[in-house]
Amino acid sequence: MKVILLLSMFSVCLSAKAQFHTVARHQPVCRIDTKKSLPPAGKVFNPNKESVSTAGKFPSHEHSEWVRRYMSVSYPLKRITVTSPYGYRTDPFSKKRSRHNGIDLRAKGEEAYAMLSGVVGRVGQDKRSGKFVTLRHGDCTVSYCHLSQVLVRQGASVMPGEVIAITGSTGRSAGPHLHLTCKYKNHCVNPDILLQFIRETKEEAVTQLGVLE
Repeated sequence: MKVILLLSMFSVCLSAKAQFHTVARHQPVCRIDTKKSLPPAGKVFNPNKESVSTAGKFPSHEHSEWVRRYMSVSYPLKRITVTSPYGYRTDPFSKKRSRHNGIDLRAKGEEAYAMLSGVVGRVGQDKRSGKFVTLRHGDCTVSYCHLSQVLVRQGASVMPGEVIAITGSTGRSAGPHLHLTCKYKNHCVNPDILLQFIRETKEEAVTQLGVLE
């Protein structure tokens, strides 16, 4: 399942064109706190070190392709700190052991970004998820929940790094955070797979661009 999901996301990235960050408001790559789930622990991403600017240069086709690859993915927040991982946990309300079908990320009134190119599948609000938005990326869908504000409309196209919402604490929430749920062909999968894919895609692009310098 993990391999199939990664291939599905990779195909979505390759199908997107070069206009990625013409609609993005900025490049949301900062620090990744991986204490709970994402290897390697303590990995820090330095935006200056990872710069892929081509200002004043005449990039080759290969160089342009790696720049495009780098910009084909985006983290959902500036800083990623997993506060509650995927799987079984003690429910903060019932205090009973229950399945957590996504991951919780530390966030308080922050911009949330589209991670891949895709389409807004649904925008809504309910008692459990609060205000939410679901993005479709091929066979993969990602839901952003407990939002204070949704900034996109159903049916709209989104690009990696585009601001789609502001995080909050609406619905069944014990405090401000961003809950991410990831499904592949309607089956819940660990969103860590998607975050790992984003990290590996960016790291590979940075490495290759360094080789081409």
